[in-house]
Amino acid sequence: MGTVKTPKPVQFFTSIIFSDERPLFDAKERLRAAIGNFQEETAFMLFSQTDYYEREMGGNLSRIFILFEPLFQRDMLPDIKLKTNDIELVLALKGKRMVNIDPGYISLENIVLATTKGYAHRIYVGSGIYGDLTLTFSAGIYRPLGWTYPDYGSKEVISLLNGWRELLKEKIKR
Repeated sequence: MGTVKTPKPVQFFTSIIFSDERPLFDAKERLRAAIGNFQEETAFMLFSQTDYYEREMGGNLSRIFILFEPLFQRDMLPDIKLKTNDIELVLALKGKRMVNIDPGYISLENIVLATTKGYAHRIYVGSGIYGDLTLTFSAGIYRPLGWTYPDYGSKEVISLLNGWRELLKEKIKR
């Protein structure tokens, strides 16, 4: 029989897709209040991998990633997803989101995103939220899986997350 242990803590991050910087600024302030201080934030990146969000949010979409400073336990994933959903609703205009906020966490072994949609590779984690196993760490880097979103499987995003994994590793050592 295995011994029950608390897993190592994780660092949460969010991807924010937007077309206008004003709601982005408000979203960032609300995220800081709800989750904690930012450790890092990326520059704006063009978001063109899919047109899925254009109907609701318009064209010329950009994206940033934010890494949160605090360490958390993994079971906080549903709570954080519910907080980001609330922020999206508060900032919506005429029923349309102005920002799309997707939280996830970085662990030493994988990247897990939060979603409200179930699927074969998504595990229910509570409160209507599923954990989407997006990348696994193997042979020194995060690697995409057959169902990984193309943007998360890109060299740029994997490089970013590998760097953030190193930051997590240092924090866990302390």
